[in-house]
Amino acid sequence: MRRFEVVSETPLDSEQIGPITPLLHRQTQRSHMAKATPEASEQFGEWPLKRLITEVVGSGPKSADDMTREQAREAIQRIFAGEPDHTTLGSFWLANRWKRNTPEELGAYVDEMCERVEVAAPEADPVDCGANYDGKGSTAILGAAAGIVAAGAGTPVVVHSGDRVPTQKQDSYKHVLDELGIGTELSPAESAAMVDETGFGFYYQPAFNPAVQELWERRDMMGVRTFVNTIETLANPADADVHLGSFYHLAFAKKVVDTFEASEYHDLDRVIMFQGMEGYDDIRPGYTKVAEWESADGGDGADASFTDYEIETPEYGMDFEEEDLEVDDVAVDSAAITEGVVTGERDDQFADAVALNAAFRIYARGDAADLSDGLTQARTAIADGDAAAVLDDLRSF
Repeated sequence: MRRFEVVSETPLDSEQIGPITPLLHRQTQRSHMAKATPEASEQFGEWPLKRLITEVVGSGPKSADDMTREQAREAIQRIFAGEPDHTTLGSFWLANRWKRNTPEELGAYVDEMCERVEVAAPEADPVDCGANYDGKGSTAILGAAAGIVAAGAGTPVVVHSGDRVPTQKQDSYKHVLDELGIGTELSPAESAAMVDETGFGFYYQPAFNPAVQELWERRDMMGVRTFVNTIETLANPADADVHLGSFYHLAFAKKVVDTFEASEYHDLDRVIMFQGMEGYDDIRPGYTKVAEWESADGGDGADASFTDYEIETPEYGMDFEEEDLEVDDVAVDSAAITEGVVTGERDDQFADAVALNAAFRIYARGDAADLSDGLTQARTAIADGDAAAVLDDLRSF
């Protein structure tokens, strides 16, 4: 939160009016310098954002060129250092949105971001759930309940988000957990300890990814999503081997997988993605596509496999429509649904949806042979009280 200090409440007299313009200019300079890091004074290279816009990415969606990895890395270095003019930064973000980023560009962005992420790996090896940080506005957030149920079944799960992230600034994981009385504004080390003690952990973006957090105001002024909305979900603050995410179209799942392969930082074993509701990692009811990527050689992609297939969620207990999962207040209602499901007090469409989403997390980590096995484990964790015990542990953490 930005804080402002009141210097004086005395009206300016005519003798004070003259210096206002240079004073404001100096204050603006100081404000701009305060946002920069030592990187800003270093020589980045030959590709400032304005030149990239003019010569590479800015000619429009049909004629723009793609950046090299080196150009993309220099661009994001400058952005994180606070070096570009605000207008130039906005133009660059919009040009990237128009032309659509390549996995090589996104991989470069991810690598530079991850060099600034404070990673805290728990002893457990959790599933990393990367939902859109700007949240949901109509359907319940099921991932908190699904993660808690999966943890009750023995599959550790990590989720992460910020607080009212642009552009939607809607309810996310943090707000559901806040409503449940679970601590969210944790240091990365505390988040890792939460995973080890309870089986479920929340990582708070301002704590583990301050470089992206510093861009909040600029992102808010854009009015549309940028590539930052994509890369922040790939931060993997717990250094997990498995990533679970969602997509609207299968092509995006392939792009995420290719981004992980292009990344020199990440070394994942497995990625599971499915068509989610509102861009979140809550599987949508009905006919749904699923994408799986596995690396046979530690993550460099040489022997990796990418497959996609369809499932019918009614075959796994989700025999209803997306509208049946809509709520009035996403954070408050999702918290109430979470508590009701994990304690076994609810046996409705939300309980069925949570069970299948938990099954995906169990299956993603390799703790179940298939989704049906994962679904059985999820329902058992609820029936035996193991999921409720995780919720109790989280509240007392």
